[in-house]
Amino acid sequence: MTEHHMRARVRYVIGPDGSPLTVADLPPRDTKRWVIRRKAEVVAAVRGGLLSIEEACERYKLTVDEFLSWQRSIDKHGLPGLRATRIQDYRS
Repeated sequence: MTEHHMRARVRYVIGPDGSPLTVADLPPRDTKRWVIRRKAEVVAAVRGGLLSIEEACERYKLTVDEFLSWQRSIDKHGLPGLRATRIQDYRS
């Protein structure tokens, strides 16, 4: 990808906790442990235009389906829907 495509479209978005979130505030690229907060930050970054879905998936080595499942979980159940240990409780 060219540098132009990797450049963020906006400088910050409002994160899941209500505070400004910049690219520098996002989880590290090598994140292995995806806690609720980190997933929610990546979803907020994509929704707010800080990263494209393609950039987020490339940056964090996610599949598009995995990212979209995070979005659906937030939409349907809020942040508690992102809890990996509770996923069975939220499935319909």
